[in-house]
Amino acid sequence: MFKGKKVPHTYVIVFGFIIVAAIMTWIVPGGEYDREMVEVNGQLREVIIQDSFHQTENNPQTWQIFSALFDGFVDKADIIVFIIIIGGAFWVMNESKAIDVGIQTFLKWVRKLEKHRFFRAIGVDNMVITMLMLVFSVFGATFGMSEETIAFTIIFIPLAISMGYDSIIGVSMCFVGAGLGFAGALLNPFTIGIAQGLSGIPLFSGIEYRMFSWLIINFVGIAWVLRYASKIRKDPKRSPVYEEDEHWRKNIQNNQDETNFHTPISAWLTYFLLLAAMIVFSIREPILTLHIGNGELTGYFLPILTTIFLISGFFSLRKSLHFFILNLLLFTMVYLIVGVMGFNWYVKEIATLFFILGLASGIAMNVHANEIVRLFIEGMKDILSAAMVVGLAGGILIILEDGHIIDSLLYYMADSMTEFGKVASVSMMYVMQTMINIVIPSGSAKAALTMPIMSQFSDLIGVSRQATVMAFQFGDGFTNMITPTSGVLIGVLGIARIPYEKWVKWIAPFMVILIIIGWLLLLPTVLMELSGF
Repeated sequence: MFKGKKVPHTYVIVFGFIIVAAIMTWIVPGGEYDREMVEVNGQLREVIIQDSFHQTENNPQTWQIFSALFDGFVDKADIIVFIIIIGGAFWVMNESKAIDVGIQTFLKWVRKLEKHRFFRAIGVDNMVITMLMLVFSVFGATFGMSEETIAFTIIFIPLAISMGYDSIIGVSMCFVGAGLGFAGALLNPFTIGIAQGLSGIPLFSGIEYRMFSWLIINFVGIAWVLRYASKIRKDPKRSPVYEEDEHWRKNIQNNQDETNFHTPISAWLTYFLLLAAMIVFSIREPILTLHIGNGELTGYFLPILTTIFLISGFFSLRKSLHFFILNLLLFTMVYLIVGVMGFNWYVKEIATLFFILGLASGIAMNVHANEIVRLFIEGMKDILSAAMVVGLAGGILIILEDGHIIDSLLYYMADSMTEFGKVASVSMMYVMQTMINIVIPSGSAKAALTMPIMSQFSDLIGVSRQATVMAFQFGDGFTNMITPTSGVLIGVLGIARIPYEKWVKWIAPFMVILIIIGWLLLLPTVLMELSGF
């Protein structure tokens, strides 16, 4: 049955984690903390009460390992539906070959830059990869971009393949870039904001040293990706996902046929309908406040976007349908960012935005309603395997929660640090937060769970609460890029068609380096006088 298979399927690996989690519920004693609701940065959060841990009846998991898939689907339903809708929307849009036209146009422009000695010396491809990773790192550091990278993955994979790289580089451009920023967390309200609020220290204080840390993390991360990109560019077959990328190479090759540039009347109709909707929203929300960390930026953002769409939409239609749909995609991404920062959008609103993109693309192509439905269903089928593994991974957390051992693990880890000095204590906090992130990948949930204990414990041993927040920040950020319980990671890998085991093999050495860098950056927080510490 398993003859000839060197590594298990991703589903097998994730199910293996479920079994391990179930075994732990037989070994680790049950326990829990009492919890209370407190107001943190204007929002109510459920946090644990200090010194409230108590033993509870053990609840070993047995047959529940088989129901974990169902429970995981229920728990991760929002991300699963999000992935399915994005798959359907992009399948409709891809029917127009707009993304392929956009990639080819972009690459032609990039290759022209190579004629200049300066760009040729630094490497145009290196510049593109670096700039894209930095953009997403800023997004991750300022408003905690995470789930949104799933939507960008399906765009950057074809771009990376067309540039002569592989799907790992495509994922690195957006997901890894955002992950580096998430770990740097300059103004992330979902991690730093909550952690500092629960620790009772000024919101986003200590940003000077976190900015230094962010720069170091990004320098190391981008250098690692560029080093790998150089190796793959020289010999694409050295890529661990070379065989899996055949799917993308075939799609790109099939779509490089001669393109019929045209603009049907239906595209103009779509333009005017969307423009009318934007005008209505601009009238309803003429002034909008974007929340960036602890700061705010107020302006006429929606009217400005509507005006830009009025102009860009008209000229893109004059060129061809393909450029109009690319324009729709661009504005979808811009509205995604504005919606997240201005209206607190999450996966439901973002999925709705992409659903509208799919419908608008189908109508603009003058495709019959039944054909739009057919294409949408085809896209959902294509992405279904990615959605299923997200549900399966969600089952790991369900087993641990139902087994009543998450609080026990936290208690025993915290108790083990009572005899350590400052450096050893902050190091152990870092290790503990890293380990907890494997079972609780949500930064905000982990902050609410651990910071009430860690911040008070730091007072007892003479460690700055700001240092404790940094230990949480690094422990929360790095392992998001490798933990199988992260629905975002599993979703990104599913869309990219990268087997989890191959991703782990590629990123594990990188994780070791980042974790060591994080530890080295923690040392000055207890050994030096730093602003805000």
